[in-house]
Amino acid sequence: MDKNTAALDRETEELKHDKVTLDVARLIQQGRQAKGMSQKDLATKICEKPQIITEYETGKAIPSQQILSKIERAIGKRTLPSLTPTLIPTLIPTLIPTLIPTLIPTLIPTPIR
Repeated sequence: MDKNTAALDRETEELKHDKVTLDVARLIQQGRQAKGMSQKDLATKICEKPQIITEYETGKAIPSQQILSKIERAIGKRTLPSLTPTLIPTLIPTLIPTLIPTLIPTLIPTPIR
């Protein structure tokens, strides 16, 4: 393996998106089952495709706060008490690079000339 191939492999590893943790996946599945819903029922209730629920429950989905919020509402927040603490470490690395360039200009006042 030459230097360029090794560098490309490292870069590819660094650019992988975080997936839903297995703890969150298990909480979603348990919450859905506690409500007596199938994956299709839950998907219909939150206006998503059944495949989305499957991806979340198997830990293959890239977390979306919008979808997680809809799932929480559909199966009840009490069912997913640790969802937010689990999700925050996952989302922070994704949100920081996006938010910083947006927030900096609004926080630093423009000099008066």
